[in-house]
Amino acid sequence: MANIGWKSIKGIPLIFTLIWIVGFASALHFLDKSVIAFLGILFSIILIYYTNSSKMVRMILGAAVLLLIIPLVAGDNRYYMEVASQVGIYVAMALGLNIVVGFAGLLDLGYVAFFAAGAYAYAIFSTSQANQFIPGELFPLTGDWFWPFLIVGLIVAAIFGILLGLPVLRVKGDYLAIVTLGFGEIIRIIFNNLDKPINITNGPQGITPIPQPELFGIKMSTPFYFYFIVLFVIIFIVIANIRFEHSRLGRAWVAVREDELAAQSMGISLLNTKLAAFATGASFAGVVGVIFAAKQTFIDPTSFTLMESIGILVMVILGGSGSIPGVILGAAFVTVLQVQLLKEFSNFLHSLQQSGIINLPNQLDPSKFQRLIFGVMLILVALYRPNGLIPAKRKKNDLDAIRGSKYSGGKLGILSKLQGKES
Repeated sequence: MANIGWKSIKGIPLIFTLIWIVGFASALHFLDKSVIAFLGILFSIILIYYTNSSKMVRMILGAAVLLLIIPLVAGDNRYYMEVASQVGIYVAMALGLNIVVGFAGLLDLGYVAFFAAGAYAYAIFSTSQANQFIPGELFPLTGDWFWPFLIVGLIVAAIFGILLGLPVLRVKGDYLAIVTLGFGEIIRIIFNNLDKPINITNGPQGITPIPQPELFGIKMSTPFYFYFIVLFVIIFIVIANIRFEHSRLGRAWVAVREDELAAQSMGISLLNTKLAAFATGASFAGVVGVIFAAKQTFIDPTSFTLMESIGILVMVILGGSGSIPGVILGAAFVTVLQVQLLKEFSNFLHSLQQSGIINLPNQLDPSKFQRLIFGVMLILVALYRPNGLIPAKRKKNDLDAIRGSKYSGGKLGILSKLQGKES
């Protein structure tokens, strides 16, 4: 029954989607910090995905909402743009983890280590911290170096991904999860203690001030600019995900995910395939790490804990492992839930408490039940939507058309050679 109800969502009339967008865009413009208005304009992306229209019309509508409506309507509101930038950062990381977990089927609980690698790569060399171990007083760098460091962060994180992939090729399943969990914790502890004997990361005190990006003399220090930076990175990652999904390498990842032994017997190299998955997923996290460091202007090891990895994994599983739109939905939903909904609900209850309407103990503060809510959500998804909110679409071949093709009558491969010898 749940599947029938979900399928009925498909085919939303175009006029309904347009009215929805206009209505919530107006609410976003006139209301200062409206949770409902912000959620409504974000939910319009899902409505566009299910709108009964051509692919080109849906792409134009999505681009209009993301590139025009949100910046024009909410661009002056720092609160809205901050939340949108935060959502974008986690969407980009979830799309990177989707390659490892969704496409290749490799359970990675240390994904935040690659995020940290990119962040520290930019933080160390863009500040005077690099002068601690590189002579010549060449640092700090200006914000113009942010753009080349997007590539540097990608390469550094990809190297970390290969270093993780090499020792874990012989393990899978639960053992793989344990090994990647340990790798993530090892990287965090190394960054936490790498202030002695040579001060590279400044240890638990962190690194600050990290320069924010500059372009043609314009300092991009507001959430408005970071919104566009994150948005274009997401577009790049989505295009890369789509290209990988339908490529030979993407099909090899799916084959390894379904059955490693069968994939190996078909000539797929497990070594190269798994290393490519780890390196590709890690590289996207490295790029996002550079953006995160520049946005926060301060990083320390507490920003890269195990709970961050688990949170990103929840986004992938909740949205639909292997599904690009599903992962985007899961990441946006979880981020808005923890960044906006729970905090706003907590502030609302505190305002009622100050007015004397209710008496709420601190132990019942909704913001403290974040992990409990995540657990309940995962249980409900496992029971009623085991493949995620938007399951991955599997390509279906028409067997009758294949049987009727001109290639079905003759023998192919080794059979044709044997037939030729017999004749």
